[in-house]
Amino acid sequence: MRVAITGADGQLGTALIERYADCEVHPLTHASCDVADRGAVERALSAIRPELVINAAAYTDVNGAETRPAIAFASNALGARWVAQAADRVGAGVVYVSTDYVFPGDDGGAPYDEWWPPRALSVYGRSKLAGEAETLRHARRSWIVRSSWIYGGPGKFVDQILAAARTRDNITVVADEIGGPTYVVDLAGALRALVEQDAPGIYHLANAGECSRAELASAIVEIAGLPARVLPVSGAEYWAGKSGVAPRPAHSTLANNAAAALGVTLRPWREALADYLCASR
Repeated sequence: MRVAITGADGQLGTALIERYADCEVHPLTHASCDVADRGAVERALSAIRPELVINAAAYTDVNGAETRPAIAFASNALGARWVAQAADRVGAGVVYVSTDYVFPGDDGGAPYDEWWPPRALSVYGRSKLAGEAETLRHARRSWIVRSSWIYGGPGKFVDQILAAARTRDNITVVADEIGGPTYVVDLAGALRALVEQDAPGIYHLANAGECSRAELASAIVEIAGLPARVLPVSGAEYWAGKSGVAPRPAHSTLANNAAAALGVTLRPWREALADYLCASR
């Protein structure tokens, strides 16, 4: 099978390349194919003629999107349109990777199932929700895969906490944001298993269970055997005095009901975290 992966140099793109190593994989990085560039997308997919396109390209700077909404929508929404249209022209199915930030986290819906009506609070969340709609509208065979709190690449939350815990005695972490940490390797495996069921639609894929940011940080420190202490604070305290801060969902855990009905599940988040931390040593 020929598979094109946009955002191939990101943490999920890298994991997907490894997961599809037995296929004919065409990695499309931001430099080689910016999804916001319609012509570049058309040329790339017309040349490759893939059977499947996984659109893992995204503008993911949540705070940055608040002050640069045009950039966020160009990549996350219009980019999704260009990918879906170009893929559909060559007969390819399309996977659009989305986020828990399409939900507000304050409406009693968590853990959110796939049929709960989205209502994004931030520019980032709205741009990803727009990308979902563009993909569903323009690709005849499409999968929307929402995930949450993805880690497994440099610079993400887990690695930031590790770095801080190695150099500081105390780490201040938000305690009133609750979600589902998701190991990128598990997500890539579940995504492939889901697509192989050949049942397009909207799905949630996240490691099982939920925790707060502070609880996740405490688990990282504990599993890694580091002496640092995690000091829980509210989001209001953590972001006080900072400008351009995007609103975050307070409780955005995803329920993986639709994928589970097809036999696709992910293990508990703490088990996945332990494996990642062990591999990172």
